[in-house]
Amino acid sequence: MLLATPVRLFTSELCLQHDPGTKGKLPDGTPNTHPESVLRLERLLEAMRGDEWSAEFGDKLHIEDSLEVDATEEQILRVHTPEYLKRLDYIFAQSQRRPYMRVNLDRDTVVSRGSQAAAARAAGLVIAAVDDMLSARGTDGDVSRAFVMVRPPGHHAEAGRGGGFCIYNNVLMGVAHAQAHGVGKVAILDFDVHHGNGDSDLSWCDATRLYASSHEAHIWPGTGATWGCDGMHGQIINCPLPPSCGPADFRKAWRDTLLPAVVEFEPEVIFLSAGFDAHADDPLASMQLDDDDFAWLTKQVAALGLPIVSVLEGGYNVDALVGSVHAHLKALVEG
Repeated sequence: MLLATPVRLFTSELCLQHDPGTKGKLPDGTPNTHPESVLRLERLLEAMRGDEWSAEFGDKLHIEDSLEVDATEEQILRVHTPEYLKRLDYIFAQSQRRPYMRVNLDRDTVVSRGSQAAAARAAGLVIAAVDDMLSARGTDGDVSRAFVMVRPPGHHAEAGRGGGFCIYNNVLMGVAHAQAHGVGKVAILDFDVHHGNGDSDLSWCDATRLYASSHEAHIWPGTGATWGCDGMHGQIINCPLPPSCGPADFRKAWRDTLLPAVVEFEPEVIFLSAGFDAHADDPLASMQLDDDDFAWLTKQVAALGLPIVSVLEGGYNVDALVGSVHAHLKALVEG
């Protein structure tokens, strides 16, 4: 039975305008679609509007899908350097030259005609979720919980560069906005299969930001390779896990190392870089998790009794992604 903890889901069809496109064909002749494809959000939006989610969540899932909120230059500059924004302005301008023009930010990160609008809206919706959380602070009732279902993802975007399918760092845009409006210590929890080098970079020198990550070892981007504490204040906690590892290793890392560090840190708010590409069916890595593992971790985090702003990161098997997000939302509601 669902309990009375409503979750706000922030999303926008504008995020579909970011279209990395295709590059050549696979051996069987089918188009080689970019992993971070429009289909990821299209299928999630279909599920969100379908009868199954509506019947299961009812009024416990408050959908905000018509907000016209974009990150401002001031908000972006809390996270990214002026030099990076200048480079982005050039790349965005290049992408407008022809209707189907695409420009590479790095080898894997492709900017299309609609990417600027999508990226600004994705970050803007995280900020809107933070504003909603801030408005609920100090009031009676349920703890604020939000899931921001957007793309492009963000946890690989560092202060001075993007990459890894990421343009702006959506989560850290939310963190910076929260801290600019009175929030003190925050914990950023990242369970994407890839280490969030951007989240780590933007927390490295800041004693008010704890970054905790489980990720597969020996894959891109190669950061977070050493188990344990790092960062200028020992507040960067990494748990690299062996390739092909399963639920036991994943749960042990969070139960014995990462979550105790979060509790000891005593944050006011938790942000989740919610990547679901550690799923066994995901094509970009080899970890062997399933929906139950994502639900388990979400419940552990919810049990801490703090406001949660969860933001979609990876997950590239579209069918698996829909199931994983559903499990995550259910755990946020029930937890």
